[in-house]
Amino acid sequence: MKHFTLETDKDGIALITFDSPGVSMNVISPSVVEEMEEWVDAISRNDDITGAVITSGKTNAFCAGADLSGLGSTFADLAKLPAEERNAKLYHELFRFNQVLRRLETCGKPVAAAINALALGGGLEITLACHYRIAASDNPRLKLGLPEAMVGVLPGGGGTQRLPRLIGAMNAFDLMLQGKQIRADKAQMLGVIHDTAPGDALIDKAKAWVKANEGAKQPWDEDKFRIPGGGPYHPKGTQTFMGVTPMVRKNTWGNYPAQRYILSCVYEGLQVGIDAGLRIETRYFTKLMQRPESRNMIRSIFLSKQALDKASARPKGQIQRDVNRIAVIGAGFMGAGIAYVSAMAGIEVALIDVDQAAAEKGKAFAQKELAKRVERKKMDQAKADAILARIHPTTDYAVLKDVDLVVEAVFENRDLKARITKMAEEFMPETAIFGSNTSTLPISGLAEASARPENFIGIHFFSPVHKMMLVEIIVGKKTSDYAISRALDFVTKIRKTPIVVADARGFYANRCVMRYIEQGMALLSEGVYPALIENGARLAGMPVGPLALQDEVAIDLAYKIIKQTEADLGPDSIKGPTAPIIIAMIEKYDRKGRKNGKGFYDYLPDGKKRLWPELSQFAVNGVLPEDKQPTPAYLKERILYAQAIEAARCMEEGIVKDPREADVGSILGWGFAPYTGGVLSYIDTIGAAAFVKRADELAKTAGEPYAVPDLLRDMAKKGETFYGRFGTQKQAA
Repeated sequence: MKHFTLETDKDGIALITFDSPGVSMNVISPSVVEEMEEWVDAISRNDDITGAVITSGKTNAFCAGADLSGLGSTFADLAKLPAEERNAKLYHELFRFNQVLRRLETCGKPVAAAINALALGGGLEITLACHYRIAASDNPRLKLGLPEAMVGVLPGGGGTQRLPRLIGAMNAFDLMLQGKQIRADKAQMLGVIHDTAPGDALIDKAKAWVKANEGAKQPWDEDKFRIPGGGPYHPKGTQTFMGVTPMVRKNTWGNYPAQRYILSCVYEGLQVGIDAGLRIETRYFTKLMQRPESRNMIRSIFLSKQALDKASARPKGQIQRDVNRIAVIGAGFMGAGIAYVSAMAGIEVALIDVDQAAAEKGKAFAQKELAKRVERKKMDQAKADAILARIHPTTDYAVLKDVDLVVEAVFENRDLKARITKMAEEFMPETAIFGSNTSTLPISGLAEASARPENFIGIHFFSPVHKMMLVEIIVGKKTSDYAISRALDFVTKIRKTPIVVADARGFYANRCVMRYIEQGMALLSEGVYPALIENGARLAGMPVGPLALQDEVAIDLAYKIIKQTEADLGPDSIKGPTAPIIIAMIEKYDRKGRKNGKGFYDYLPDGKKRLWPELSQFAVNGVLPEDKQPTPAYLKERILYAQAIEAARCMEEGIVKDPREADVGSILGWGFAPYTGGVLSYIDTIGAAAFVKRADELAKTAGEPYAVPDLLRDMAKKGETFYGRFGTQKQAA
């Protein structure tokens, strides 16, 4: 066998080691399932084998779940078949894994799982089909979970049936619906595993259990088995399902079928035996895998993100190099966050500001965040101290003499940034890269202050830095491939997802998110209820409403951008409903957003917030009567179409060139409805022709934001998709 080895000891106990060659983590593929069938048959039929222990030859992962990389070609092949044949073939393929696990747990011999490392998704499902589970107590990276719902699918290897039968529906829902990953101690407390032991004792303890438990059965195969906490029609079980159903609706707004199908799998499966339950699970899995939400989420959130995290945008001819020392100039909230995530990644950081107190304040942010991690037992104090020691607050630019990269994170002021650039380049090595963390100012213009513009690049972080996963790398007119490559080295080392975009005002993410906020302002000016605007956005799948988002990013920042744009391009450059509202909020009411406790919302002392009652003044022709208020479906289209059209325009202009970067950037950068797979997947799913038709209708009443770019209109005529036209269709799911 290629993926497994089987060794039998003197007691007849087979040690089965999962160790796929040439990969850092074991994953489940069709060839893995084939080999599982071989060794399960060997255990069942070979009388010399008295039991088995399953473990991993990898130190970082027992098994990380299913290999999703081949799904694109699978779906392409299935799409050619008639619907009935397609459903039957997909069901058969998906049920095969369930069948082999069921044969494992009914083989008549005791089987133990010695979980030495991470076990997620199908990896955990393999262990759940074992009669006994013991996990390493001394591996801090060991986590167990069923995170499938986070990429739009459900646990399809018996997870929805075995886990609730093991720990009860309530605890199982807590893990499956939110994709939680738990440590060994929590897993033992819940009953997911039976015991823990140091890694070097795992195999021996597992074998001892096998030797002492001849003829072991799963709890659900015992005659008197009862579901912990009760099934759907048990008094306590009924309460669980009555509570979880509305909770799922509240959290997903009905946009994520995976969570809804998980509910159905558990509800229906717990009313029948385990074998019927497994068939129910596979039927829902088959149905789910043919939905666009699942295909798009798998492609963008898993496959595309994985590729971008590996710096797939690196220019040809450039090689990966390490980043060991950087400087961050500007120790405010953004700069402090950049210093913190860099130190967490093992990079030495010089944190520079105008005075030592300001620089020390920036370091204090890292100290506070590390203290939280220690308090939550995510890190010990010694490690926290070592990370904090990597941040060196200073006012002395001479420390730049040996850095690999500089990140400038000062205010959005062109003159200030130019001054910082010149000061830094007096000391920087010739090979070092200067990266400006600007959110809107064109990089080519900022690079005019540089004596070496080929080493000048934009590195745009999103706030808060330690929580937001996206970084835009902005390429100026003179930026070299070397600078792009070094920026990718830095961003991937700090475990962020990079996208490479061309230089333009607002770049990619801000251009699109401004369309989102702009629609909030437009609807407000049209007389739509503010609460309807915000809830309509949530219904569309956005994490927060456009008014709340403007408060979070700060109204005064939007005001400064408006003023800077006017200064650069003239007073006629600012059009639309946003500027008058933003200017009034600042100049008339001093409402800066969450930062000063008043914006489109009032922020109350108890931590709650409520919409500012005076927002109706911005309705140009007064608030619409109730029977004239728009439907949620219309609001959903207004909100999503405006962003998607701007993303298509960015593709047309070459701001973004890869649909994967556009989609992943939209989800990670500003939270574009993840169930769609991102802005361009949203258009592809609707179909370019249908999308253009509806956009043209919206443009008649809602104006310029819905003007379709020529690229999209051409795609509609030719029946093209973004993933087809731009050459990444092989990555499509």
